[in-house]
Amino acid sequence: MAFDAAPRFTRDRTRYALPLYAFSAAMFFAASSAPTPLYRLYQEAWGFSSATLTLVFGVYAFSLLVALLTTGSLSDHIGRRPAIIGSVVLEVVAMLIFADAHSVRMLILARVLQGFATGTATSALGAAILDASRTHGSLVNTLAPLLGMGVGALGTSLLVDYAPAPMRSVYFLLIAVFVLQAVGVWMLPETVSRSPGTLASLVPRVRVPRAARAAMLRIAPVNVAVWALGGFYLSLGPTLARAVTGDNDVMTGGWVVFALTGGGLVAVLLLRAISTPRLLMTGAMVLAAGLLVTLAGVHAGHAETLFVGTVLAGMGFGSAFQGALRSVLPLAEAHERAGLMAAFYVLSYLAFSVPAIIAGTMAHVVGLRLTTDVYGMTLVALAGMTVVASGWERGRGRRMVGG
Repeated sequence: MAFDAAPRFTRDRTRYALPLYAFSAAMFFAASSAPTPLYRLYQEAWGFSSATLTLVFGVYAFSLLVALLTTGSLSDHIGRRPAIIGSVVLEVVAMLIFADAHSVRMLILARVLQGFATGTATSALGAAILDASRTHGSLVNTLAPLLGMGVGALGTSLLVDYAPAPMRSVYFLLIAVFVLQAVGVWMLPETVSRSPGTLASLVPRVRVPRAARAAMLRIAPVNVAVWALGGFYLSLGPTLARAVTGDNDVMTGGWVVFALTGGGLVAVLLLRAISTPRLLMTGAMVLAAGLLVTLAGVHAGHAETLFVGTVLAGMGFGSAFQGALRSVLPLAEAHERAGLMAAFYVLSYLAFSVPAIIAGTMAHVVGLRLTTDVYGMTLVALAGMTVVASGWERGRGRRMVGG
C-alpha cells in the first residue's frame, strides 16, 4: 500500500492543474487591465496627453512581445512550473512599482516589467493548459484572457470608488493573489521533461509548425481585428465612454471594458459547440455588426447604443478569438505548443499595441471621434475579409465534394 501513496498523491494534485493554470492565466490578464480605469487619475495627477497614455499602454505590449520572442519556448526546455513561477516573481515586482508610482517614468517601468512577465507566463500557461486538457485547452485559453481583462478593469473601478488608497489597493490585492498562485503552481506535478537547448531557445524567432502555417494565414485578418479592438478599449475605451456619456465616474471606464469582455465570455460559452469554420465566420460577422452599432452610438451621443454595440463587438471578439485558437492550436505537437502559442500571441499583441498607439496619436491631433471612426471602419473591413475568405473556402469545399 505504501508504494501507491505517491502516485495517488500525484493524481490528486493533477486534478487541480487545469483550474489552477486557468486561474493563473486569468490573473495575469486581470493585472494587465487593472491600470485601465486608473489612467484618468494618473493623467489628472501628472498631466499627460492621450498620446502618452497609449505609449504607456503600448510599452506593455512591446515588452510582452519581446518576452514571447525570447522566452516563448522556454517552458518546453526548463519545464512549465519554473517558467510560470519566475513570471509571477517579476509580476510582483511590477505590482510593487505600480503601487509606489509617482511619475510617468515609473508607470512605464512597471508596464515594461509587467509586459515581460505576462509574455513569459502567457506561452507557458497556454501550453500548460493544453497539457492538462487537450479537449478543453483551447476553450480555457479563450476564456482566461476575456475573464481576466474584464474582472481586472471592473474590479479596479470598484476599488477606486469603495476602497482606501485607490491607486495602491488593487496592486497590493494582486500581489497577495499572485503569491498564493505561485505556491499552488509549485505544488503541481511537472508536465514536460527538461530538455537541452535552453539558451538556444532564447534566440528570438517565431516558431510556427509547418502543419499550422496555412491556418495562421487564414485567421490573421480577424485575429488582428479582434486584438486591435481590445487594444483600443483598454487604452482609449474609458475616455470614449466618458465623452459619450458625459459621466466622469471611474466606473464608466470599468463597465465599458467589462461590456466588451463580458460579451466575449457569453459568446464563447454559447457557441463553443459549433464547428470551427462557422465559429470563425460568425465571430467576424458579429464583430463587424457590433462595431457599426458602436459607431452609431458615438455619433448619436447615445450611451445605451454605445454599450449595446460594445457587447455585440465583444461577442464577435470572443467567438472569433475562440475560432482562431481552435484553428491553429490543435495542429501542434506537445513539444511545439509553447512555440506556437508564442507565435500566435506575437501576431495578436502587435495588433493589440501598434494600432492603439497610432490611435492615441491621432486622437491628440484630429480628435477622438474621427479617430474612432477610422479605427472602427478599418476593423470592420478586416472582419469583412474573413467573412469573404471563409465563404469562398466553404464554397470551394462544396465544389470539390460535388465534383
